[in-house]
Amino acid sequence: MLHTIYLAGGCYWGVEKYMSNVPGVTETEVGFANGHVEAPAYVQVKKGDTGHAETVRVVYDDAVIPLDKLLRLFLRIIDPTSFEKQGEDVGNQYRTGIYWTEADEAVVRGELSRLQTQYAAPIVVEACPLERFYPAEEYHQKYLDKTPGGYCHVPWEEIDWVKTVKLEEI
Repeated sequence: MLHTIYLAGGCYWGVEKYMSNVPGVTETEVGFANGHVEAPAYVQVKKGDTGHAETVRVVYDDAVIPLDKLLRLFLRIIDPTSFEKQGEDVGNQYRTGIYWTEADEAVVRGELSRLQTQYAAPIVVEACPLERFYPAEEYHQKYLDKTPGGYCHVPWEEIDWVKTVKLEEI
């Protein structure tokens, strides 16, 4: 059965590329989540005052990859202790977050609690229901496919590795 989760992990280009390579992910779309400006454009969001986070809508088949495993893969590519900063990207729009639309809160909170045991510093990943999501402009969709060698804070080794990941490895 197909489910949807929304993941914010800094610049959405690398997160989208990585998630699109995860076995069981059927669709990805970059956009802006949980801000206070209706249907913002990228130029507005990058100023950092819309309240939106650069976010990837991830549609996945839970018969292939359950949510807990999908979240573990996502959490590999972010620094969950870094507040409003991932890679070279700094600002409220680059905060990390997991936003749900279904009854996924318990799984999300469970994975974040599990992750906290691995860190001395507090985990600062925002975890809450999705309030709103607006797709980014078309030129941002599948950006790293359109712009080989474009900026990406997610290590390319991770992007390649995840294509062949085995569930028992996660």
